Amino acid sequence: MEHQQSSAHPPREMSSARLEGFSDGVLAVIITIMVLGLRPPPGADLADLQSLIPGLLIYVLSFAFIGIYWNNHHQLLRATRRISGGVMWANLYLLFWLSLVPVVTAWVGQHPHSLWPAVTYGAIGFMAGVAFYILTLTIRNVNKDTRINEVLQRNTKANVSVALYVLGMALAFVEPLLAYGAYALVSIMWFIPDRRLA
Repeated sequence: MEHQQSSAHPPREMSSARLEGFSDGVLAVIITIMVLGLRPPPGADLADLQSLIPGLLIYVLSFAFIGIYWNNHHQLLRATRRISGGVMWANLYLLFWLSLVPVVTAWVGQHPHSLWPAVTYGAIGFMAGVAFYILTLTIRNVNKDTRINEVLQRNTKANVSVALYVLGMALAFVEPLLAYGAYALVSIMWFIPDRRLA
């Protein structure tokens, strides 16, 4: 009798809190790796800083990139009532692409005017955007009866972001610095967290 009563209870929903905590830890490690990649100037004069400027600029862009993902990821999971195994895998797929940011940041810092570092930087940004979109799809799939399903149907800013990364990769074949301008526009556009999830 007791067994029948317990089996009648609906299955317990999986909370997003642990997934959010795990993701926060991974993003913190990514930022730490980027910081450890910074090197002091070779000398003690201000002129010695000049050679480090490209690396510092790409570090700032990458830091903003990771910070924006952290902020919007936080808002997304806080607005999510339940998660599933699919959501967990989609989240891991996003973290995979974000984990490559320190490597490509160091590469760009050493070769700021070269084609392939600029293209690769954009490709990682593009794939991270696709991964975030996949994450929203899997969240919608297990939250069809909640507000977040309706909210995430409108994704104009995400589509524009992906288009800017494609534009940046194309511009890299003309002038790599133009590519970084396009990538910076994406960060500027997402600097304010997604108001739909507030």
